Amino acid sequence: MQSVSAVTSVQPAAPQRRPLLRGLWHGRSVRAQLLFVFVLIDIVALIVGGSVAVLRARTQARVETAASMGLAEALVRDAVGLTHQQISAEQFLENLPVQLRSIRHVRIAVRDASGIPIGATSPADDAANIRALAPGWFAKLVALPIESHELPVVINGIKVGDVQIVGEPGDEIAEFWDNVVAMAATVALLNVAMVGILYILFGRVLDPLIILAAGLSDLKRQSYKVRMPKPQARELAVITDHFNALARALETARTENLRLNRQLVTAQDDERRRTALELHDEVGPCLFGLKANASSIASVAAELPEKAKLGIAERLRDTIATIDHLQAINRSMLERLRPMALGHVPLAELIDRLVRDYGRRHSQIAFSISAEGLQSSYGDSIDLTIYRCIQESLTNAVRHAQARNVAVVLRHDKAENNLVLNVGDDGCGIYPDKVAGFGMRGMRERVEGLAGCYAIDSQTGAGTRVRVTLPLAEAGYVMTKSGVPGVVTA
Repeated sequence: MQSVSAVTSVQPAAPQRRPLLRGLWHGRSVRAQLLFVFVLIDIVALIVGGSVAVLRARTQARVETAASMGLAEALVRDAVGLTHQQISAEQFLENLPVQLRSIRHVRIAVRDASGIPIGATSPADDAANIRALAPGWFAKLVALPIESHELPVVINGIKVGDVQIVGEPGDEIAEFWDNVVAMAATVALLNVAMVGILYILFGRVLDPLIILAAGLSDLKRQSYKVRMPKPQARELAVITDHFNALARALETARTENLRLNRQLVTAQDDERRRTALELHDEVGPCLFGLKANASSIASVAAELPEKAKLGIAERLRDTIATIDHLQAINRSMLERLRPMALGHVPLAELIDRLVRDYGRRHSQIAFSISAEGLQSSYGDSIDLTIYRCIQESLTNAVRHAQARNVAVVLRHDKAENNLVLNVGDDGCGIYPDKVAGFGMRGMRERVEGLAGCYAIDSQTGAGTRVRVTLPLAEAGYVMTKSGVPGVVTA
């Protein structure tokens, strides 16, 4: 049980490292990751190279110091053997440090027979050996154990003094430090240049991927006309070819779908038109005839006896009420299938009538409309789509928005050849968890069937705005050579 609890207590630490790792590595671009790997390898190489250089410096300093000490010992012996016969012992000891001052990497101290120092020399005494000292930390890395040798000076069998030779690798370390600084500066400049070259090179190599990402974003937004230029890299060129082929296939499929959707919307409108015509021309007159016959029967029944007249009159009232109800249903069905004024009055006037009718029925709400610069008609499918979108939006605003103001703006964007509709209110907005009803789905299907865009912007307490954009060329609307609007049907 203890082991289980220990494992449980350690597990939460793992997820905490993942966001840090994601931020330092996974959240970076490929270019940054490649440069980071290069710099990391470069740092490791510098550490390894520096370690090897320090080891070589230690070895070189040890060899140079040992050689200098051996040379100094030989020179002291030769000087004792050659010069003591010509000058006195005291003068010889005074001149000895001056004679040996050119020897590098050693410090020489001379004492007389009583141990009193007479003179000393070190590499720093020679102007040719003076250089900047290495930093302390570097000197500690390369520093060697100090060696010291003492040689007695014996003349005519009498010891006249001592010569102390001490290893002094400081100037060797300083020289090596100068070389390290020069090499480090050169390597730093080369690495900066290399990083810059790699940054540009990686950018050139990865630019097609950035363009590919932008192209995929265009495909996500259903913009299938995008095409990528073919890069020089063979592998990326294959990807680009496949992307362009996919974009062409999607564009072809979208064009075919738009054609089929336009045919479907046109077929639905034609069917609604025929149904409305039959209801208007067949059902309407029949109901009117039934009502006229019922009224005629009521006139004839007035001459019957009182008891029979009352029974027939009651049934006739029920019959006439039923006929009136059927006539109201017939008019409502006609209005839902196809507004009677559609195709007979300009679109702007038709919409103005619709908005003013809502204003009369709902006087507590202020309705406004702006529909300027419109053609008289854009074809039954487009006109009916705009009409239905406005009708459904106004109905939703009245039923659900609790709005005080509703604005309808319809304009013809001639620069883009689009018909743009905005219906906004200052109501309570649409709750995020509310499921779209049949009316909203129907509007979206009609608009998208005409290659348009349907969107709703809404925030709780900040109102709702319905935005519809219909590309007239793709929806089948064109201008003829004479300047008269026409409609292309598939």
